[in-house]
Amino acid sequence: MNDVLIGVRIKKTQPQAQIPVYATAGAAGADIYACLQEDMIIAPGERVGVPTGIAIELPDAQVVALVFARSGLASKQGLALSNGVGVIDSDFRGEIKVLMINLGNAAVTVRHGDRIAQIAFMPVRQAAFIEAQELAETQRGEGGFGSTGK
Repeated sequence: MNDVLIGVRIKKTQPQAQIPVYATAGAAGADIYACLQEDMIIAPGERVGVPTGIAIELPDAQVVALVFARSGLASKQGLALSNGVGVIDSDFRGEIKVLMINLGNAAVTVRHGDRIAQIAFMPVRQAAFIEAQELAETQRGEGGFGSTGK
């Protein structure tokens, strides 16, 4: 390993599972694959958990794995993650399932080996919450939801 790579242990929970792969040298996320015994049809508006057949062990609590939608599936077929972004905590050891929703107008078929999402690894820090009566003033203040302009 070099100082850019982190070691992530991976276990196949199903023998036919595929290990995530970076599609290009510059890819931020590695593709995650569906691990299915039979095709999965996702009807419009339906939410499903698509199994991947893999579980991971992150190196420590300062690393989080984040699961993101694949832009091609979202733009061409309307498949998105039903939870926005999947968070895999450092102490989770179960099979990764990709929670998907079909936002399109037609049913979508997911087959074994389809690239269904991507996984990225990022540093994380936990907070020490300190209750306060007042917070420091800023120019923005309580402005939100477009308050800084277009």
